[in-house]
Amino acid sequence: MLVKQLSIFLENKSGRLTEVTEVLGEASINLSAMSIADNSDFGTLRCVVSDPDRAYEILKKAGFAVKVTDIIAFAFPNTPGALSTIFRFLSEHGVFIEYMYSFNNGDGANAIIRPTDLEACDELLQKANVKVLGPEELYNL
Repeated sequence: MLVKQLSIFLENKSGRLTEVTEVLGEASINLSAMSIADNSDFGTLRCVVSDPDRAYEILKKAGFAVKVTDIIAFAFPNTPGALSTIFRFLSEHGVFIEYMYSFNNGDGANAIIRPTDLEACDELLQKANVKVLGPEELYNL
């Protein structure tokens, strides 16, 4: 099951992250998960929000460079080795993961991944009985 993620490109200067979170907050759009990666000139804020289509429009209107990409989210036990078991299974089946981020959710945890082949990865996770999270589950965390 695919989920939409926003990628927002931000100049490396003070206050840009604040501006994004204020724009989303003023529109009553909740951030469910986020990650930032940077280089010398800009950062990329990847995030899952409660209403990705509306967030995209609002951020574009506010002057941000933003795009929507599909990702896969799944739940796993918050125990040592649980994530490596899933990744071992995926790698044994030739799945390459471009990037990921994860977060604890009580006794469980959630991972967000961007594999090169979304459909194959989704099928493999479901075949392995991994709980793949749909939009309604992830957007409302």
